[in-house]
Amino acid sequence: MKKFIVGLLSFILSVACVFGATSCKKGSDNKLVLGFDAEFPPYGYEENGQYVGFDIEYAKKVCGNLGYELELKPIDWDGKDGLLKSGAIDFIWNGFTYQGRENDYEWTKQYLDNSIVVLVKSDSGIVTFSDLAGKSVAAQSDSSGETALNAEENAELKASFKGGAFALEADYNTACTKLVAGTYDAIVVDVGVAKYLCQSKSGLTILDDAIATETYAVGFLKGNVELCKKISDEMEKVGKDEAFIKGLCEKYGVDYNSFLLK
Repeated sequence: MKKFIVGLLSFILSVACVFGATSCKKGSDNKLVLGFDAEFPPYGYEENGQYVGFDIEYAKKVCGNLGYELELKPIDWDGKDGLLKSGAIDFIWNGFTYQGRENDYEWTKQYLDNSIVVLVKSDSGIVTFSDLAGKSVAAQSDSSGETALNAEENAELKASFKGGAFALEADYNTACTKLVAGTYDAIVVDVGVAKYLCQSKSGLTILDDAIATETYAVGFLKGNVELCKKISDEMEKVGKDEAFIKGLCEKYGVDYNSFLLK
């Protein structure tokens, strides 16, 4: 009898734990964690102690419409894949380039056109790519700028740089600071970031020609199809809200004509 009672109590406790876990899981199911580079303006960055940016506000609108609580998690960009696989973040929404990564993630529809450009000091005398010969050039580590420079079609350009290579920095704010200080002669960067840097720092200019063209999308862990589609569909709905999207573009200096989900 005693064994029966002990067994019964164990069963009741097990059921209670299961229901408790289920309850907790339901709460966590209503929360999404967005991984982003907090030094990637105008898409995601810190200002006055708050995380802001075009992608941050777009994500808040989309997730809010779907009833999700959104947690913003600044990440080391080099560690994004490990964080996604471990479940520490649910998706990457931060000027995330689709090209070259097509089969690495589940992707939403592409929402923004982007180009990879060269940013230099206005008085540098650098006007064309040929002027970069023998110059010190940098890009952000694991960025689309790095990918573009390592592409086969840009092999000759890269070989013309000082030392036949380019430097890597952890983030573009650091790279830009070193550009202004004269450590670098040029940095290769996403056009949206380049425009933001030109607005926030005087004496910078963007070369006319682009290194590469690309688009942005939101990336999920491979296999997370249902959630990806849910977010993608709502991105399209929000994209049709012209006043909202135009407001974001104006606020963060993003070209509305480059927005793809109108």
